Amino acid sequence: MGDKPPTKFHTSIHIAALDGIVHVNSLFTLAVFVGLAWDPSDPNNRLVEDPLCAAGNDVAADLITFHVFSFSSFLFSSLVALGLKQALRMVQTTHLHVFTLDMAHVNKTALRVGYLVSAAGSVSGCLFLMMALVDVVQIKLGTLSCGSSLSYGAIVPLMVLVPCGLSIYVCFVLHAFAC
Repeated sequence: MGDKPPTKFHTSIHIAALDGIVHVNSLFTLAVFVGLAWDPSDPNNRLVEDPLCAAGNDVAADLITFHVFSFSSFLFSSLVALGLKQALRMVQTTHLHVFTLDMAHVNKTALRVGYLVSAAGSVSGCLFLMMALVDVVQIKLGTLSCGSSLSYGAIVPLMVLVPCGLSIYVCFVLHAFAC
């Protein structure tokens, strides 16, 4: 990774970071599957009191669409991270032509681009999952156009906290990219 050969310490940091991406994406993917298992058309799952505020089929269709987009993004991000991890682990060293699991010569630019691509997949997956959760709230508590305080009370923290968390994540990814 540059002019100097990588140390065991630096390579293990990269592998640990990639493991973290894969583990977090796995948790979010589980959330997506739980969301897909829920039947939005079941009237017993709704808490809407006014039938005029009940979400229509278009919101339920958006819910499924956002779940699929989210799953695709998390899977893409995990596959890129796993590919990078394999690249770090499966590089043949020049010493006695043996494989090492500790150190690898990897193009630093390619590694950085891989991290950015993987992070972009995770961020887009989070955004799609957030939009799916907005649709879940509209189906269960009523559409936003009705002005339900319950709906807004659930959606506002979601729309504030998730982008704040993603902003922090993106800052750390960009910092790691610059190092």
